[in-house]
Amino acid sequence: MPDKDYTARPLIDKLGIKPGACVAVLGINDPAFVETLTAKTTNYCVGKCQGACDVILLGVETIAELRQISECPSAMTPAGGIWVIYPKGRKDITEAHVMEAGLAAGLVDNKVCSFSATHVGMRFVIRQNGRPKA
Repeated sequence: MPDKDYTARPLIDKLGIKPGACVAVLGINDPAFVETLTAKTTNYCVGKCQGACDVILLGVETIAELRQISECPSAMTPAGGIWVIYPKGRKDITEAHVMEAGLAAGLVDNKVCSFSATHVGMRFVIRQNGRPKA
């Protein structure tokens, strides 16, 4: 069986944003992305979380900003995810820093994707055994 080629998939689909999903966009100043987002869902907010979010997109540029990850689990639905969007190829904020911050917040990483030519995203979710029971 040949490997699937996901490179042609739109970013919004790679991020797992489904029609009607509740999405929070924090620290990302990208009007083109927000425009693409509005074509998928009208249930989104920019700059803060409102209610239980299915997807949180958190843009960070420094290690200090990674502390914000710890605030996100309380704003997520149990099966939701947080994408930490950080710069590619810099030594002052690396994949290891992002991973460490997510784990410190009690989350587990489960996916990575290119967000733009300059940024990459790493998704974190609440561990299965740590999710509230329905």
